[in-house]
Amino acid sequence: MVESSPKAFKTYNEQIALLRSRGMRIDDEGYARAVLEQVNYYRLSGYWYSLRRMSDQSLHRCDEFVEGTSFEQVTALYDFDERLRSQVFQVVSIIELALRALLGHVLGRIDPQIHLNPNLLGSLARAPQSAGEPSADYNRWLGRYRREIGASREDFVAHHNETYGGRLPIWAAVEVMDFGLLNYLYRLSPDNVREDIAARVQLTPAQLGSWIKSLNIVRNYSAHHARMFNRVYVLQPRLPRPGTNPGLDAVRGVMNRCFGQLTLIQHFIAALDLRGRNVLPEVLATYPTTVAPVPISHIGAPQHWQELLLWRTNS
Repeated sequence: MVESSPKAFKTYNEQIALLRSRGMRIDDEGYARAVLEQVNYYRLSGYWYSLRRMSDQSLHRCDEFVEGTSFEQVTALYDFDERLRSQVFQVVSIIELALRALLGHVLGRIDPQIHLNPNLLGSLARAPQSAGEPSADYNRWLGRYRREIGASREDFVAHHNETYGGRLPIWAAVEVMDFGLLNYLYRLSPDNVREDIAARVQLTPAQLGSWIKSLNIVRNYSAHHARMFNRVYVLQPRLPRPGTNPGLDAVRGVMNRCFGQLTLIQHFIAALDLRGRNVLPEVLATYPTTVAPVPISHIGAPQHWQELLLWRTNS
């Protein structure tokens, strides 16, 4: 296989000249240069991608831009996505804290040290056809958990290390788990625990597990400054059967788009009665209307998205 040569380095002025040669209108060169100095050209390219013309010969996009494309349109999309990332991180963090508290409380009713005893957890925590031996899944979880404990600098962890030999009760242990580790523990939990927690958000245990995975991915995108608004989300959560939830039915076909993923967040906020129900609708209301080739439907938002039950802030 012949390897392509690396792309040549371009100065800010050369980057501006290249964009102009491809049909992008740049009225204020000083402004464009200032933006390029603060935001990587390669990062911005993800926002002008949808403003590139479609090829007549294929479904791929050309280097040339749609007529009328301006640098200001690109920065408007970038600014919107930046607002979206910030607010998504905020509200998903609220959901994460609520799920931590809920899982720690429900498991704690069974035994304060349940997470260290696979025989008290669900069948996934025990090796098949074995007399009480932990499963490979549980051992992987336990290894990750111990690494988190070892790396923690929290005062309460130091206190338990000194006083109780590091054996944190489950309601404290959940506080050192990231979202991925928390989901792992949920999967290892007894069936009645998973059913109890899932019922509180009107889902089945399997559905809730897939939703937490999806939220973890969305959270990681927002935390690491990844583009969100025009991303295709590969992992799609399991939805309740049609007719169960009108709000989710309305977005059933766009769960791989940004709006579909945001609907999951709104569902959690409403079901758990958490603060922040207005945050995402207010951000979406700022979607730039000046970028005609990339309307809000580009992110999967259906017509009259504001009227969907899950997005009503006064319900």
